[in-house]
Amino acid sequence: MKTDKKANRILLRAALLGILALSLAVFFYRYLPGKRKKSDGPYHIAMIVKSTESAFWKSVFAGAGVAATEYNVSLTTEGPATEEDYETQNRLLEEAVSSGADAIVFSAVDYNANVEAVEKAAEAGIPVVIIDSDVNSRRVSCRIGTDNLEAGAMAAEAVLSQTEGPLYIGVVNFDEHTANGQQREEGFRKRMEEEERVKTIETINVLSTTESAREKTKDMIAEHPEINVIATFNEWTSLGVGWAIRDLDKKDDIMVAAFDSNVVSVGMLETGEVDALIVQNPYAMGYLGVENAYRLLTGKTVSEGPIDTSTTLVTRENMFLPECQKVLFMFD
Repeated sequence: MKTDKKANRILLRAALLGILALSLAVFFYRYLPGKRKKSDGPYHIAMIVKSTESAFWKSVFAGAGVAATEYNVSLTTEGPATEEDYETQNRLLEEAVSSGADAIVFSAVDYNANVEAVEKAAEAGIPVVIIDSDVNSRRVSCRIGTDNLEAGAMAAEAVLSQTEGPLYIGVVNFDEHTANGQQREEGFRKRMEEEERVKTIETINVLSTTESAREKTKDMIAEHPEINVIATFNEWTSLGVGWAIRDLDKKDDIMVAAFDSNVVSVGMLETGEVDALIVQNPYAMGYLGVENAYRLLTGKTVSEGPIDTSTTLVTRENMFLPECQKVLFMFD
């Protein structure tokens, strides 16, 4: 009888050890995806961005989809409803980790408030590739996007080349906690402050929506009627500024340098509410984001420094050139 009890205890311990070993195997399979062999199935890359509805992000998704097909990976694309909602982004990051994503491609709403969620993903063994908008973390594996300081300076050069006389400038920027918008304004201001023609630069920060930018721009013009230049730095604020200029019939009085492109903003460039568009390359951001995530998962090297995607200045004078049409309507 004693021998039977001893044998049962040995069998029970063996069963418990087997369960523990299986649990550890599942953990390493799910949370250390870089160690998994490709023969286990396609890698899953989770792309989490600042929003999903704009032409900019649809172009990002188009590029990402092409890369996902080329490299045979499973791709999901998600983002919050508004470009201020870092809390939803953090939840989506946590869900990507818990669902066993192999890599994450991420564009941060908030340079600091997204840090903890990004670093938790990195601690779980999931490489994080940043596109478009950076986060304040050293745990990021790769960074891809516009040289925002240079893009801001490009907007300044567009203003200087298309205007004469004293400049009274209004800046309509989006969320002050988002890195790319602040860097674009920094580049713009640095170039403008070198010019004696520049008399004042007034900045407002608005929600990253057409409606907020439209109303706040009109308020700014009413408060500072001397403004004869407006610079703005993303798709939604560009549309809002353009609509404000149209509402106030100010297209002959205020020069507008804006960012990004869609059918409406290109139409405003043609009719005069907008005078220059700094057009980024979102398609390349999406493609390179997925490509470099795949490279990390398969043990290949990626660039140690930021990977710069191209930026193009489009004006009424060059907008119908084939090379400009290509960047204006890249998604199509």
